[in-house]
Amino acid sequence: MFPNRRECQNPIATPSDSLWLGFTQMGDHESLSIASGEGCWLTTTDGQRLFDGVSSLWCNLHGHRHPRLDAAIRAQLDRVAHVTTLGMSGETTQQFAAALVAKCPGALAHAFFSSDGASAVEAAIKMALQYWRQCDRPRPGKTRYLALGRAYHGDTTGGVSLGGIDYFHEIFSPLLFKPLRGPLPCSFRMPAGVTSSQAGEYYAGEIEVLLQEHHDSLAAIVMEPLVQGAAGMITHPVGFLGRVRELCDRYDVLLVCDEVATGFGRTGEMFACDHESVTPDILCLGKGITGGYLPMAATIATSTVYEAFLGQSHERRQFFHGHTYGGNPLAAAVAIASLELFDELDDHDDDLLTRVRTNGTHLRRRLSELAERPGVADLRGRGLMLAMELAAPTRSLQPLNPEFDRAQRVCRACLGRGLWIRPLGNVLVIMPPLIASRDELDWVVDVVAESLGEVDAL
Repeated sequence: MFPNRRECQNPIATPSDSLWLGFTQMGDHESLSIASGEGCWLTTTDGQRLFDGVSSLWCNLHGHRHPRLDAAIRAQLDRVAHVTTLGMSGETTQQFAAALVAKCPGALAHAFFSSDGASAVEAAIKMALQYWRQCDRPRPGKTRYLALGRAYHGDTTGGVSLGGIDYFHEIFSPLLFKPLRGPLPCSFRMPAGVTSSQAGEYYAGEIEVLLQEHHDSLAAIVMEPLVQGAAGMITHPVGFLGRVRELCDRYDVLLVCDEVATGFGRTGEMFACDHESVTPDILCLGKGITGGYLPMAATIATSTVYEAFLGQSHERRQFFHGHTYGGNPLAAAVAIASLELFDELDDHDDDLLTRVRTNGTHLRRRLSELAERPGVADLRGRGLMLAMELAAPTRSLQPLNPEFDRAQRVCRACLGRGLWIRPLGNVLVIMPPLIASRDELDWVVDVVAESLGEVDAL
């Protein structure tokens, strides 16, 4: 018998008890509550200062309480806080759409807004499906998707379906569709006999084998370009992305690039696709789109895709998708301000992307000192999107047993020293705000080094 509503109430509930955190075991969670932030630093409710070493889940670009971003939101509040994008839109949202597509690769020209990265991917896969029903040569049989090994594209039903995280599929399999699963194009653990210079072509060859057999049923390849974030910062071999673009063109399959994590300067270019001069048919953006301030995401299509949805209202060709807060003007206002900061020069006449490249090189060089230690299997990533994979404290490169929580213990030791980072399994993610100073980055490396030493001494 179910208890009634009064019996379910918790008369001693506290604010921390009331909040259910994502990807967090609440049964043994030790509360960590943030009261304020400034620059790259957060302050807890009990007064501890923490360096935000994961950019508040990879989205904070310009630091907390940036005066330009704060001012943009305040100014927009004096105009209007929200306008729907179903049948109308706000002036600020229109301005941001124009500014955003001007930054995007190639012929990407039409932005569809939602509220988070997973929703951007969900929109993309529906957009691709509807496109093949309405394009000049309709092929309604193209209903499947190809996704990479260990892919992660968010936690919506479509995103989890595309994903290659085994545990998610064990839990949610009754809800999911089954994609065609491609290789994991890893630059670290490669097949026997494959060299670094051959890896891009090798993995592209595996993709081509799948396209040769299944292209008639494939609507799109969906992939994170260059770095697969939640997979453990798996870094793709050079040239792989460009070859996938060529294969999509050859076999008439759309290319959807999920740059929710890699977009907005994180890899040292505005978008990861820029490293190989690739224009996807559909680009998914989120996380850093507002500089880490407000929920917003975008699914951006080429004119070729967009025009398949044009017609008269009675033809019912419009995109059958839309969310209440998609294109929110407050988010659009701060997103415009964030884009403007990429173009400004500092005292050394460097723009933000130049600083990301130089500081990313410096951070990688400093972390490479730790990579020589026993128990550090690999250092990888691009720009200010770096990670260290831990192994058992020997020279073995074998992956750690999932129950061996060395990375979690290192993160707890870092927390005690004032550095907030979160592991991905046995991978330490180092992903500071793009504005982190050279001194702050050196301090981060020193703290990680001390914490590794503390854990290995136990």
